[in-house]
Amino acid sequence: MSQTPDSAVRTYIDTHRAAFLDDLADWLRIPSVSAQPEHDADVRRSADWLAGKFKETGFPTAEVWDTPGAPAVFAEWPSGDPDAPTVLVYGHHDVQPAALADGWHSEPFEPVVRDGRMYARGAADDKGQVFFHTLGVRAHLAATGRTAPAVNLKLLVEGEEESGSTHFRALVERERDRLAADVVIVSDTGMWNETTPTVCTGLRGIADCEIELFGPDQDIHSGAFGGAVPNPATVAARLVAALHDADERVTVPGFYDNVVELTDAERALIAELPFDEEEWLAAAKSHGTLGEAGYSTLERVWARPTAEVNGIGGGYQGPGGKTIVPATAHLKLSFRLVAGQDPYEVEAAVRNWVAALVPAGIRHSIVFGAPTRPCLTPLDHPALQSVVRAMGRAFEQKIRFTREGGSGPAADLQDVLGAPVLFLGISVPSDGWHAPNEKVELDLLVKGVETAAYLWADLAGTWRPE
Repeated sequence: MSQTPDSAVRTYIDTHRAAFLDDLADWLRIPSVSAQPEHDADVRRSADWLAGKFKETGFPTAEVWDTPGAPAVFAEWPSGDPDAPTVLVYGHHDVQPAALADGWHSEPFEPVVRDGRMYARGAADDKGQVFFHTLGVRAHLAATGRTAPAVNLKLLVEGEEESGSTHFRALVERERDRLAADVVIVSDTGMWNETTPTVCTGLRGIADCEIELFGPDQDIHSGAFGGAVPNPATVAARLVAALHDADERVTVPGFYDNVVELTDAERALIAELPFDEEEWLAAAKSHGTLGEAGYSTLERVWARPTAEVNGIGGGYQGPGGKTIVPATAHLKLSFRLVAGQDPYEVEAAVRNWVAALVPAGIRHSIVFGAPTRPCLTPLDHPALQSVVRAMGRAFEQKIRFTREGGSGPAADLQDVLGAPVLFLGISVPSDGWHAPNEKVELDLLVKGVETAAYLWADLAGTWRPE
C-alpha cells in the first residue's frame, strides 16, 4: 500500500528517532555556557560539533563563524530552483549556567530520559529546537524524493544569546550578503502548553536607561538646608510618580506615536486561548493584576508598550535615621516596545521628558543601553500561513496564535536583512528554561521535526516572494 506524504514523513522520523535523540544527547553533554569564561573552549567545541553534524546531514556548506566573543555556526543548502524562496533559520547553541547544586535531580550536562522527557541544560533552550531541523530536512527529502530542499535553506546558530548577544548584530551586518533571505524563522520560542499548539507572531522590543540625579556636592544637613535646596531623591520619586497616569498609561509625550494597535480580529484570537488568570498570577508570584486600562492581561504583556521602574535609590539606606539631603539619587527604567515604535525615538522622548521635569539646581545624566526593536508578523503573511499549515498537519489540530512579552535578537535579523520574522517553536512553559531540571517533551520535539519536514515544500509551493 502506498504511503501518503504525511505517513512517509512519520515513517522516516520513527525510523530515525532513536539515532536523532542519541545525537542530541551527545550535543547536550557539551557545557556550552557562554557567560562563563571557563567554558569558552566548550562553546567552541559545541560550534564545531554542530558544523560537523550539519555536514553529516547533507548541508554542502557548514562553517564556524568567529566573532570577538563566542563563535556562531552557519549552514546553507541551496534548492537548485531559481524561483525558490530563501529561508534563514535562527537559533543558538550556547546555554545558561547549570550545576547539580542548583537543585537538579541529575547532572545537568548528562542527559537523562524519564517519562518521555529528556532532562539536560539546553534540551529545550535551544539545542533541542535547533537540532530538530536536521532530522526535519532529511524527512522532507525522503518524503518528496528531492536531493535538495524545496527552499534555499540557511541556518545561523548563535553562540552568545544567553550572554546578551553582544556581537550578534555586528556579525549579521558583516555577513549580510550570505545571510540574505526572504524570510527568517526563529526556533527559540514555545507554545502555549502541551495540548494547545500555537505560533508566536511577535516579540516586544526594549529600550532601557539609567538616570543619575545630582543635587548638592555632598550630603548636607536636612535641618540647616532642607526645604531650601532641591533634593535629588525627591526628584527621583516625582519622576517615578509621573511616569504613569491614573489609567496606567505612560505619560512620556509621544510614547504612543506610531504604535500599531490591536485589531478586533487579533483581540479575538488572543481571547481564544485557555488563559487562567489565577494560574498566571501564581506563576508571576504576584497578588494582583494592574496595567493599562481597557486591555486584558495577555494584551498588556504581548501587545502594549510599557514602562517599568527596575530600580530606584538615593540617600541613606542603613539602619536608623540619618537626617540629610542626599547628594545623589538614581533610577533604572525599561520600556518594552511594540510594532511601530522606534527605540531611538522613544529614547529621545524620554530624554526630553526627564529634562522637562528635573528642576533647576539638579543636574542629571541619562545612559541608554543597546536597544532591541520589536518585531511582528502580519497574520495574513503567506509564509506565516505555511508555518500554521505545517504545524496543523503535524499536530492534527487547530493552531492558535500568541505573542511574547520579552525581547530577543530576532529583531536584529529583521532590521539588518529587511526580512519578516516568523517563529517556530515547540517548547512549553513546563520545560523550565534557565531553571533547574530543564527538559524537553520528546513527543513535542518530534512534532517539531515533523513540522519542519512539511514546511519547506509548503513554502515553496505556495509562496513566491517579490
